[in-house]
Amino acid sequence: MGILRRIVKVIKSQPTVEGAGVRLHRAIGFSEPEVYDPFLLLDDFRSHRPDHYIKGFPWHPHRGIETITYVLRGTVNHGDSMGNRGTIAPGDVQWMTAGRGIIHQEMPKGDSDGAMHGFQLWANLPAAHKMMPPRYQEVLAAEIPEVTAPDGTVVKVIAGNYGGAAGPVRDIVIDPLYLDIQMRPGSSFELPVTPGHTTLAYVIGGQAYFGTGDETYSYPVAGVGYFDTDLPKFIENGHLVLFGDGDLVRTTTEDAPARFLVISGRPIKEPIAWRGPIVMNTQEELQTAFAELQDGTFLKQD
Repeated sequence: MGILRRIVKVIKSQPTVEGAGVRLHRAIGFSEPEVYDPFLLLDDFRSHRPDHYIKGFPWHPHRGIETITYVLRGTVNHGDSMGNRGTIAPGDVQWMTAGRGIIHQEMPKGDSDGAMHGFQLWANLPAAHKMMPPRYQEVLAAEIPEVTAPDGTVVKVIAGNYGGAAGPVRDIVIDPLYLDIQMRPGSSFELPVTPGHTTLAYVIGGQAYFGTGDETYSYPVAGVGYFDTDLPKFIENGHLVLFGDGDLVRTTTEDAPARFLVISGRPIKEPIAWRGPIVMNTQEELQTAFAELQDGTFLKQD
């Protein structure tokens, strides 16, 4: 039997506005980037109102990170300074390595009902790879393998491995695991994870119970203090779980189904200097990046 990971913290995603006025909920990205290392930001954008998302994310730069976009409803049209153009459709994933610098845009478009739902994750790059050439891994929904566990849980493997299936996203520095998991009511599921890797679960539907049963984790919610007796047993839609170390995550459901993302990766353990869409290791490197944006030398050629 493996070592079960205990819950360290549960975070309720908070409403914010990004881009040209996109209303979304942010699960991580407000503070404490070292706690979630190597992950910097996780945004959940979902709405049935086009005015909440239609203005999108016009042309903007990135350097030093990877941005991972996963769409469930609607589409995202994208373009970049390397001449790439395309559309991220439902079930598709775009894993973009900004590296030494790219300028791109992402413009959401709702489905026939006006609904848009997707996620963007930012993963840090270590100093040795921050100035690597930019690249994309474009993954279509049909390329993402699905594995059904003995209890009926369905696991979509975007990156990493589960149940003998390997995700189509490969050769990523932080050795990530990115899974989309759907559980039936009244089921129990155990997921092997790599010891030492930062591991998160973000609930996107229903509710589930995580952990070992004896946690006294923190539950910070918009200035409200909670005592141990107030801690929720079931983690609901729009909440993120940060786990402690171990090699196994256990999840159970009772009367309701659950859908959640599991995201895990190797910590980088380096200084973080972060301003807006650019993440470097020092303030001097940040100043250089923004100076290059001003003088037109931000984009590098081989």
